[in-house]
Amino acid sequence: MGIFSRDKTTTVQASYGGDTASVTAGASALALSVVGAGRERAMALPTISRARDILASLIASLPIRRYGTQWNGEFLEEIPLAPEPWQLRPDPLTTRSHTLSWLFDDMYFYGRGYLYVKTRYSTGLPASFQWLPAVYMNVQAAMFAGNAPIGDYTVTFNGQALANNDVKIFYSPVSALLEVGARAINTAERLDVAAWRFATTPTAFGWLQQTEGEPLPPEFMKEAADGWAEARDTSAVAAISAGFEWNESTMDPARLQLVEARQHSALDLARLANVPPYLVGAPTGTGMTYTNAVDAKSSAVLFGALPYIEAIEQRLSAEDITPRGQIIRLDRSAWLDNPLDVHSPDPAPMDQPQDQPNPQGSNR
Repeated sequence: MGIFSRDKTTTVQASYGGDTASVTAGASALALSVVGAGRERAMALPTISRARDILASLIASLPIRRYGTQWNGEFLEEIPLAPEPWQLRPDPLTTRSHTLSWLFDDMYFYGRGYLYVKTRYSTGLPASFQWLPAVYMNVQAAMFAGNAPIGDYTVTFNGQALANNDVKIFYSPVSALLEVGARAINTAERLDVAAWRFATTPTAFGWLQQTEGEPLPPEFMKEAADGWAEARDTSAVAAISAGFEWNESTMDPARLQLVEARQHSALDLARLANVPPYLVGAPTGTGMTYTNAVDAKSSAVLFGALPYIEAIEQRLSAEDITPRGQIIRLDRSAWLDNPLDVHSPDPAPMDQPQDQPNPQGSNR
């Protein structure tokens, strides 16, 4: 069986922090009790979906740059180098933005992202990658420190064992959203369901009251109430027999739709997603607003995207991917006219020859 073939009857083991839960391969992430509420349920919430898409689009838009390093007596100087082919397109079958966005997605929701080495140079360093969805991955170890294994570990994809050297694992520097956010996600989901129920009920909220005769048994009262609701569901006019009276609720519709509770839930989800509330339309409670696009983007970067950017850069700079003495950066100057924390003050354009020699020499 090839690494990317899928056997829908195979059982996949999904591990995190030393715990294991079994699910059917290809099944929804909803079944993964180890990650709480599940990615699909989380993404059904507009606040989480918006936050994820903002951060993913920011990270996926960044070019991958390569630099040589040398000590100039005061600080470590970074010298722009010509890009390797994998930096332009890590996976030849898709785009750089696709690979980066889904790598971030797995780090964001599950705490770990995975790239599989498809081809290598003669030096043994990777020449191309394939993103592996975290939901099909399993890392087993005797002990974990946060989301990273301690000591020896094994990696499987869709139940198939992979060589550790062929799988590059990107560990999130913060807790996985589905691990720490299960309660907030479940609460928001229940509030949304309650509001949906109100929105899809054609009958005004209220109650039927028996006004004549002996009190009817509960089952008959339920049958009468169901009949009233069914009649109103199919027609704007419903009839009620003698002995009953319809009392319409005078409760404020905003309370019935749980507007205030849902707004507070949206604020909690923004905190969980590590984005400023105003970026996802959640109330801030402070009256603070942003009309400047640069300030808004800066806030998203500093509060949400930067930890993942640093983690991706540092993993790609490791010696099993990049030659010793060289480092990888995601070029943040692609975002704004005023770059945010750009490591090289004037990186050489990709379409111009590099004048600076590689102090480490060529490794290809």
